[in-house]
Amino acid sequence: MEMKNINLPLIALRGMTVLPDMVIHFDISRKKSIHAVEKAMEKDQKIFLATQVDPEVSDPEYEDLYHVGTLVKIKQLIKLPNSVVRVLVEGVKKGTLEGVTQADGMLVAEVAVNEQPPQELDPTLNKAMLTGLRELIRQYALANPRMSRDILKQWLGMNSARKLLERFTIDYPMEYRERQHMLELDSLEEMYEYAGKLLIEDTNVSRIKEELSEKVKEKVDKHQKEYILREQLKVLNEELDGEDDGSEIEEFCAAVKELEAAAEIKEKIRKEIKRYKILSQGSAEANVERGYIETLLEMPWDKMSEDNRDLDAAAQVLDEDHYGMKKIKERILESLAVRNITSKGDAPILCLVGPPGTGKTSIARSVAKALNKKYVRICLGGVRDEAEIRGHRKTYVGAMPGRIITAFKAAGVKNPLMLLDEIDKISSDYKGDTASALLEVLDSEQNSHFVDHYIELPTDLSQVLFIATANDLSTVSRPLLDRMEIIEVSSYTKNEKLHIAKEHLVPKQLEKNGLMAKQLKFSDKALESMIDGYTREAGVRSLEREIAKVCRKAVRQLYHGNGELNEEVKSIRITDKNLKDFLGKVKFKPENIHKKNEVGIVRGLAWTSVGGDTLEIEVNTMPGKGELILTGQMGDVMQESARIALTYVRSITSGRKYKVEQEYFDTHSIHLHIPEGAVPKDGPSAGVTMTTAMLSAVTGIPVHADVAMTGEVTLRGRVLPIGGLKEKLLAAKTAGMKKVLVPSENRSDVEEFDEEITGGMEIVFVSEMKQVLEHALVPGNQDK
Repeated sequence: MEMKNINLPLIALRGMTVLPDMVIHFDISRKKSIHAVEKAMEKDQKIFLATQVDPEVSDPEYEDLYHVGTLVKIKQLIKLPNSVVRVLVEGVKKGTLEGVTQADGMLVAEVAVNEQPPQELDPTLNKAMLTGLRELIRQYALANPRMSRDILKQWLGMNSARKLLERFTIDYPMEYRERQHMLELDSLEEMYEYAGKLLIEDTNVSRIKEELSEKVKEKVDKHQKEYILREQLKVLNEELDGEDDGSEIEEFCAAVKELEAAAEIKEKIRKEIKRYKILSQGSAEANVERGYIETLLEMPWDKMSEDNRDLDAAAQVLDEDHYGMKKIKERILESLAVRNITSKGDAPILCLVGPPGTGKTSIARSVAKALNKKYVRICLGGVRDEAEIRGHRKTYVGAMPGRIITAFKAAGVKNPLMLLDEIDKISSDYKGDTASALLEVLDSEQNSHFVDHYIELPTDLSQVLFIATANDLSTVSRPLLDRMEIIEVSSYTKNEKLHIAKEHLVPKQLEKNGLMAKQLKFSDKALESMIDGYTREAGVRSLEREIAKVCRKAVRQLYHGNGELNEEVKSIRITDKNLKDFLGKVKFKPENIHKKNEVGIVRGLAWTSVGGDTLEIEVNTMPGKGELILTGQMGDVMQESARIALTYVRSITSGRKYKVEQEYFDTHSIHLHIPEGAVPKDGPSAGVTMTTAMLSAVTGIPVHADVAMTGEVTLRGRVLPIGGLKEKLLAAKTAGMKKVLVPSENRSDVEEFDEEITGGMEIVFVSEMKQVLEHALVPGNQDK
């Protein structure tokens, strides 16, 4: 045997063996292997591949490798992410590894290669081997029907035993150790024997596996047949006996008899129970049917609670729980009075609208308590799927009723009080329009036959007292708004906040923090200072947090760290003097009136989400090119009001009264600014304020410092009505304003306000800008 020794770059393979004539690709990531490939590509693209004995060895040496490998030629290199290289190779010939060295950051193999061509077999031996291999291959193919027909045809079509064995070693599914053993065999007889052994073993394994599968299948079929027969026998017995032996079916039938519902509803439930009987127990469909029947039986179809008919007792409960809120209390008591007389009457659908923290949600609980109704709450904030309201069809996996029916079922009666909280925060997307789904629920003419997609039976919601809450009606759709009776819950006055704090918030926080009334007392002045200096809101939520903060600090002083009472401090009294010790420095300071009348500065009134506020508008004029400069983060509507104000001022200053030359507006620029520039502002009600400030700046006539105003102005100087008047008047009173100019069309609103709001201020109703200017501008300066 003529052998030749050559040195080649070496790659150690993990878990695979490459044979001569095999075309295969593999990935390499070790630096030594990558360097070896790069070195081979610089020369003749030849490299030697040897398989590791243990694939887990990360840095193999000569002893860690099988000593018989394959000389291959690199066909293609592809660089992949994470420093991985994919190599495509073609096996050339077998070689023996004589030694391994390291050089240039790679492994170098000393390989002995046989240069003599393989000897041809004796024809008789070749035919015997071919016949034996073909027979074994056919038996293997019969035992493995999934074997590739193309490979089988290729194998059986070969006439050389050597080529068949070489092809078999490449194509046959075997482990890399078995393929390595075939590579190490030198004679065809040894290769033939090993190949025959592999074929016989795998054929027997396949036959045994098939026999085991048949036995398992027979047993499963037998059990399935017995199960079906048992179920059929069960149905036959039920038909013969006329009764259901199953305890669950009996419970359902008994529940139907006791159910307070119409005859058609009971008949529907009985049909569902019959359908449930014939379903296979444990199946998915049976579970869905069981859940559906249980839901129908839990529904309060005709079950009602008895409402409280005592008007005086109901009024007392409402007064105890909430201070003020006259409109809401009157509306509830009116409904109760009508029901007492007629013994019927559709439940009203009320919508309480107001700023956060004004008690909209808590009044609903008090109403339920006053009327002796079951109370359920549904939070609609962020709901965007129509199925959340109407439910899912039973055909869907995990189907369930909508929130309305779920709450209805939880109440247990058909006449509960159902609170739809945050109705202005529902939204719509591709899953449906949630607001439209609520239209049927909140329509007293339709909700007596509300159909949920899951229940599929008409449900009477006409006896439900719906109360919805919202912060802003501008986001509620008009059709939905039309179905509700709107009751505005406006901001609390300072006096109302004081009463609420004394009667409700302080006792609540004392109890929550484990204090007795004699341990911690609040003076009225302390609560007033807390309202004015530490909160700025329409409701009382922040006020309650400040009271809770005082209570927590009081607990630290009244008790030691181990929970024992501090004998040195027996009680604490909170006054306006020591309030800073508990709450720190004052957070808010009211904007009081200016001490003197000024030119171009006018006090307006604004409505915000946390109540009313005063809005100081400043105007300056300067030499320029007739520009109108607007600053203070004004919205589009407010910017339009400013342009209307400028046009009106130009139209009235050309007369004898103000004597302003028209060239003045071409040679001067007007800058209008609203302080607190970081806060966005918008709305038309600052129109009269802007007009007055502009006219004052242009003419140099001062404006009364103790006058505030609100109203929208038109191009011809008419004053239009505005909203949020109660909050605006409260803000003016807090700032110490003596006179407030209000649109004439808001007179009816002012007449409804208590003396507590309007007292101490002169309310002047105006319909034109001329009247505004007469009251706002300082007399004696208008002829200058």
